[in-house]
Amino acid sequence: MKSQPFKIAPIFIAFGVVTLVSLIALARLDFFERLERMTYDWRARTALQFPSQVAPNLGFAQIDDETIDAVKSGELGYHFGLYWPRQVYGRLIHELAAQGAQTIAFDVLFGELREDHPSVRMTDTDTNQVESDDYFANEIRRAGNVLIAATTNLSPPDLFVTPAAGIGDISTDKDSDGILRRARAFTWHRQWHPALRELAAKPGSGVNLRRARIVANQLIIPLGNTAGEELNIPLDAENNFTINPKEGDTNSAPQRAKIFTQERVWHMGIMLAAHQLKLDLTNAAVDLEHGRITLHGAGGLERVIPVDREGFFFVDWTVRPDDPRLTSEPVRSLLRQNRARTLGQTPQPVVDWRGKLVIIGSSATANDLTDVGATPLDKSTLLVSKHWNVANSVLTGRFVHRASLAQEIALIVLLGLATAWLTWQLRVLPGLLSVLALAIVYVGVCLAGFVLQRLWLPMVLPIVGALFVQYGLLVTYRVVFEQRERRRVKSVFSKIVAPDVVNELLDAESLSLGGARREVTVMFADVRGFTELTDQVQDQTAAHIRQQNLTGAAAEACFDVTAEETLQTISLYLGLVADTVKQHAGTLDKYIGDCTMAFWGAPKANANHALLCIRAAIDAQRGIYALNEQRRQVNEHLEVENKARASAGLPEKPLLPLLTLGTGINSGAVMVGLMGSDAHGLNYTVLGREVNLASRLETVSGRGRIIIGETTYQHLLRDDPALAATCIEQEPTKPKGFQKPVRNFEVPWQTVAR
Repeated sequence: MKSQPFKIAPIFIAFGVVTLVSLIALARLDFFERLERMTYDWRARTALQFPSQVAPNLGFAQIDDETIDAVKSGELGYHFGLYWPRQVYGRLIHELAAQGAQTIAFDVLFGELREDHPSVRMTDTDTNQVESDDYFANEIRRAGNVLIAATTNLSPPDLFVTPAAGIGDISTDKDSDGILRRARAFTWHRQWHPALRELAAKPGSGVNLRRARIVANQLIIPLGNTAGEELNIPLDAENNFTINPKEGDTNSAPQRAKIFTQERVWHMGIMLAAHQLKLDLTNAAVDLEHGRITLHGAGGLERVIPVDREGFFFVDWTVRPDDPRLTSEPVRSLLRQNRARTLGQTPQPVVDWRGKLVIIGSSATANDLTDVGATPLDKSTLLVSKHWNVANSVLTGRFVHRASLAQEIALIVLLGLATAWLTWQLRVLPGLLSVLALAIVYVGVCLAGFVLQRLWLPMVLPIVGALFVQYGLLVTYRVVFEQRERRRVKSVFSKIVAPDVVNELLDAESLSLGGARREVTVMFADVRGFTELTDQVQDQTAAHIRQQNLTGAAAEACFDVTAEETLQTISLYLGLVADTVKQHAGTLDKYIGDCTMAFWGAPKANANHALLCIRAAIDAQRGIYALNEQRRQVNEHLEVENKARASAGLPEKPLLPLLTLGTGINSGAVMVGLMGSDAHGLNYTVLGREVNLASRLETVSGRGRIIIGETTYQHLLRDDPALAATCIEQEPTKPKGFQKPVRNFEVPWQTVAR
């Protein structure tokens, strides 16, 4: 039921919910962020079921368990344990370069030089041997396309960095729930002054630059493993230190130089793609404030990486390790081919590595080389896959774009307003179905946006907050409010209209109780003879009291009995009229002494209000006539009984009074609504000129007659011409308060067909 007038409370509820949800979105609370990331994971997994663009030259040389066993067994001409000497990786570089790999990137850290590793001959026929690290560095130099791995805490030695084509960061930054979704575009690495690196490289120096720290304008470097032994180098405010000339050099003066410089080290996946596309990483346009890193390449090529203020971007997990579009081969297979090549044989390549961007990483299990973790795709994913997925994004130009805060709040407001409108305009069940449909459509839009454009639209706060919480609060308010309205409607109408009309009013889509202009038909039905009856009864009672010499309480009791009998009589007649009104779908307004006021056409509109009113008036007259006939029969028996009582000297019983009905009816536009207050009572009534005219027509109706106004007669001509034809026009009357005489008609109810 929508009987309530416009209320401000729903607006405040909608505004409050939207504001609260928007503030939560601005706060980026971890609880809701976790939920939102879960929806992102679902979208990422779903997107795998649809075709997607993948660069054709991505490759994975995997160090699997069989490879570890092959190196350990000696079947490749050498046997080493789990921690391979660098020569093994050098042979792998040699083979991939020989097979035409475009770029070779390591997802393996080489943190320090290993003098304990056995030396190696450059070829099986060569008698000269070199250190394993030197062999590895030489193969890096010969290939010219090798990318060395680094992290923020571990940088490779200069021996490997110098010949390498670049350094790529392989750090892993997981979210608070332990799932890897993002990668940092670049990290800042300290590049120590060559003099310090040279000092650290000297055998036995004990200088460990990884443990160096700056405290109070001093660089403090722990020496060896001895506690408390340190090397202190003074620094100025700009971290410059003094380089003294070498011993014996009298021509040079001390120089000032930076103790270190900060160098950008790009993510390994970006490095791979940059080598393919010839992107200028040195002059990258980094704008973290506006969330974009722009890379320029040859021929006007441009790649824009969407990042947050910390430089993170979301990995587009498109290519699994088992994706057939990813060129893949175990390292043991490549080492076998390299073994054949060093023996002067012609190797038989298993896959085509020409032009491929190769990631060398681990797929081994149950050992220190295990590199798996949780990603949106799976709880146990090879983390090396992040590199080729990042490279694929740069190569194809497709990145995951998360909606900005402004866009998220706009969606929250839009869904909140739509939900509020649907909830308030529709009934509970249609509203619920509409809100559910809206949620399903929005989820579909979010999923389609991610699958087609990798657009990450928010789901949790717009759906749970702006949609479902909004709906729940508004429905709760509606239920409470409408139940209150239903009780109020029942309290007002249950006694003045028929029960079925009350039910219609409760189910009505619109109902105005506060005041409105409506066209209605009003009836005043006055019980004639009641005044004479009360005067007569009062006189008879007074005479009886005098005759019986009653005084005080006895006299009052006698008057009370008489009053009760009189009220029972008038109530019998008024009740008959009221029942007839309700039976004809009328609204019982009030009792005005011995007069009944009723109307048709409100609160529920009815186009036949005039006809219904006249039919009710006819039936009321017939009901009064039938009642009087019954009472006449009773009086006949009383008259016989009274003769017998008179003969016995007993007082006579009073006869039942017979009353008649005078009815005035008029139609027209009136004001209708609740009058009064909640504190002192409410009455649903009608006011206006046409109401007054109906009352005036009742005064001229006389006894047992129905007088209707001209407008009512016109309605009757339209709705029941046969009944209108029986009406008899009366002399125009000039009612009290009216300037001109009005036409009026009598309805001969005695002759009207039932």
